[in-house]
Amino acid sequence: MNLDDLEGIGPARLEALRAVGILSLRDLLFTLPVRYEDHQTVFSCSEKTPGNILVSGIFSDSLKKVYFNGVSRVQGSISDDSGKLSVCWYNEPWITQQIHVNEPVRLYGRLSVKNGRRTLQNPKIVTDAGWMPVYKSLRKFPAKSFRNAIEAALKNLEDCCPETLPAGFRIENRLCELNFALREAHFPSSMQNLEIARRRLSFEKIMLYLLYISKIRQNRRPAPALKISSIQADLFWSLFSFSPTNDQKKVLLDISEDLQNDHAMARLVQGDVGCGKTAVAFGAAFLTCFAGYQACMMAPTEILATQHYENAKEVFKPYSISCRLLTGSTKAKERKKILEELADGTCQILFGTHALISKDVCYSKLGLVITDEQHRFGVNQRSALQDKGTTEEQISPHVLVMSATPIPRSLALILYGDLDISVIRELPRGRIPVKTHLVPETKREDMYGFLKKEVQKGRQAYIVCPMVEDSDQADELRSAKSVYKSLQASSLKDLRIGLTWGNQKSVEKEQILRDFKDGKYDILVSTTVIEVGINNPNATIMIIENAERFGLSQLHQLRGRVGRGTEESWCFLLSDHTEKLQILCKTNDGFEISRKDLAIRGPGDLLGTRQSGEADSTFAFTGDSLLIEEVSAAVKKLHQDPSQKETLNILENYADDYFACSEREIALN
Repeated sequence: MNLDDLEGIGPARLEALRAVGILSLRDLLFTLPVRYEDHQTVFSCSEKTPGNILVSGIFSDSLKKVYFNGVSRVQGSISDDSGKLSVCWYNEPWITQQIHVNEPVRLYGRLSVKNGRRTLQNPKIVTDAGWMPVYKSLRKFPAKSFRNAIEAALKNLEDCCPETLPAGFRIENRLCELNFALREAHFPSSMQNLEIARRRLSFEKIMLYLLYISKIRQNRRPAPALKISSIQADLFWSLFSFSPTNDQKKVLLDISEDLQNDHAMARLVQGDVGCGKTAVAFGAAFLTCFAGYQACMMAPTEILATQHYENAKEVFKPYSISCRLLTGSTKAKERKKILEELADGTCQILFGTHALISKDVCYSKLGLVITDEQHRFGVNQRSALQDKGTTEEQISPHVLVMSATPIPRSLALILYGDLDISVIRELPRGRIPVKTHLVPETKREDMYGFLKKEVQKGRQAYIVCPMVEDSDQADELRSAKSVYKSLQASSLKDLRIGLTWGNQKSVEKEQILRDFKDGKYDILVSTTVIEVGINNPNATIMIIENAERFGLSQLHQLRGRVGRGTEESWCFLLSDHTEKLQILCKTNDGFEISRKDLAIRGPGDLLGTRQSGEADSTFAFTGDSLLIEEVSAAVKKLHQDPSQKETLNILENYADDYFACSEREIALN
């Protein structure tokens, strides 16, 4: 049976499916829901906790419809025995035809609470019950029609999705059958069955990845074996006025040993904010240059690339190592000169952004590729940089990857399955931990008073917001532009305030960030654009609006923008939701915070890729980090237990077939 045999799928919808890689009934059935709506648990109209809820009641009065700047707004109040709840719909004027006075209705939508006012926003009328799947939206394919297509495809489940795991292996690892897993993943009969289903699907995907990666590890590209002596690392550390931590010395030693091998190093260095990863990366570049090869370092923003370049020039000055900077804004004349120096070997270390992978960038003898903040680059961008140094003899440069997002080691094994992992846990001596406090709305002015005193001492502050502009659909959130405007009318109006956000013109954004670092602003209001790569030791205060809307790891990254100097620093989390945020107040350990964040949110799409023939949501992780360790143990047993040889061969062939068409898409470096 083909996709176009399903009722309701004509040429337009078939094309919409193909556009996202859904080419068969199997692909369709492996396109799992991104979330579920509870159409069973009814909340009272007096509910005060924000979030998605289902309410049941009546409208005593007719809905009111108004238009403003071409946008319709329909308002009313639904009531039950507990009281009334305001309801509003934006751009859905037809809702007035569907809801009638004094007729019972069930509504599912998001409850927002702002200044004590509760509103159910853009709810939909619910006529079904149970847990309803919600899929990633597709153009030209309404959500209800897509759900109907899934239901129709499930009738042919046994034919198009035969069991993929040997029975003995399933039983040994407590995994349900595939047909049960897919039925329950789409239309769960209970939350317990959904967890059983998701465990099976998660286990299988992780297992296939580990089996495939284990083969890749055994076949790394050939690379130049650099001649490095043990004394060179000591020479490098002597360039600094501070002593390296034991972790920094150990990691550079690991890198030094890798660089001396004749197969390409593939090493991830991860560590907490401010642990000194950049110094280690500079050390790797230093060793590479001493061995007669070039190094390059790619950063996600011009600000960060420039920062690395300026620091490297100072560090390497005693040894006259030639450093250059190449970004999108490098002028043509300067760019031409850099490319010439790169091609003849005069330029020893090149820093830059994605401009490093432009077609006309050619290296003379590239020995080391470093990517900083690697999660900000696509897999193909990182691979393209490595390919730049690959010779006709297929000799490739060594690869060093840096990540400032601490993640539990068990998760790192999956995210970076083919990489050797080095962790820097120690922080440099003298670093003062940032003090973190929860601040309710009632204490905002007290916080502003404290901020003003810090500015009077010559310090600076960040204020981070979850949105750029106000939105009717999320009117409980404070936006960067509205906060910027309100500060100019507040007790802080005499201070110099800057504003930046992600989609701001690059030239403007870079200038504002540079001006803030140069002390031309006292306060910088922004979105999370300042999350990585901003180093201003003079900033001592971080204020985060609607802190409950961010993940713990992201909050920790934002907090890491302060406390980078010698002065005491503070992070203020503006929120009335305290349970999750208390974790940040209790610890500054990024690895512990990340572990908690993983438990709360789950890691999302672990493989960081979309496989050929499958849509983005083919993999729903259970959120249980212990599963990763279970899968790792199962794969280890497959390799070590002679009685499992036949099962291993079956599963390795399955993994080969699964990933064969998309090797470059997998998160390898």
